[in-house]
Amino acid sequence: MSVVIWIVGGVVVLGVIVYGTYNGLITKRNRVQDALAQIDVQLKRRYDLIPNLVETVKGYMKYEKSTLTQITKLRSSIVTGSLQDKAAANNQISTALKSIFAVAEGYPDLKASETYKNLEDELSNTEDKISFVRTSYNDYVLDYNTAIQQFPGNIFAGMFGFKATDFFKAPDEASEPVKVDLTSDSDDADSAPKKTGAKSRKK
Repeated sequence: MSVVIWIVGGVVVLGVIVYGTYNGLITKRNRVQDALAQIDVQLKRRYDLIPNLVETVKGYMKYEKSTLTQITKLRSSIVTGSLQDKAAANNQISTALKSIFAVAEGYPDLKASETYKNLEDELSNTEDKISFVRTSYNDYVLDYNTAIQQFPGNIFAGMFGFKATDFFKAPDEASEPVKVDLTSDSDDADSAPKKTGAKSRKK
């Protein structure tokens, strides 16, 4: 009789462990997926804002065609690529936007434009939100990946199909800053607005 009790007790304990571990892994995976969805929302927001910024800025600055093509290509990658593609494109676009905002400082008329100021604020806020949700996502991924690698999660992860998830992080080679040339080397550059209080750049 005591043997039966021990067997039943063992089955109950095993069932509790399986139940708790499985539900815990489901919870952790759902947190990862929810955080990734939040990243996508903010990347889509940035995707929608970039064309408006380019249209607003190009009336004041002389862009090279290659620069526009490059930014457009990066823009597409943040919503259509793999997780690493999105992370790499996001980092490069952040660098490109910082360059645009820096050059815009030399154009008082542009800086005074309400449209430009609103876009700059919205893109800056979006950048902050992306940074926040990216940190949350990577924290959840670390927690989830650790859970499926440690005992007893590693046993049940294989049984129930739980797989490790990638961090939202660009490859090392994608960390190189994007070179954004906002002035044209053609004769049209001479017609660009004069920069107030700034020395002319040497060619």
